[in-house]
Amino acid sequence: MPLSAQETTLLDSFRRLPPDAANELAALVERPAALTPNTRIDSSDSWSEEDQRDFTAHALKQLEAAEEKHN
Repeated sequence: MPLSAQETTLLDSFRRLPPDAANELAALVERPAALTPNTRIDSSDSWSEEDQRDFTAHALKQLEAAEEKHN
């Protein structure tokens, strides 16, 4: 399955993280998925595209700020 532009951006940002930060973030993301392993969350009907863009932009700014702080 091809990645969306949003997924590509998030993946690129994740790859720039220091290994310890990447491991922490991966563990954080995996926790909710482990609680409901057979459930797929479809947020497309509750998040507008603008909401998703805003969230992505904010998340990327936080990741970049954390990266700068660790450098």
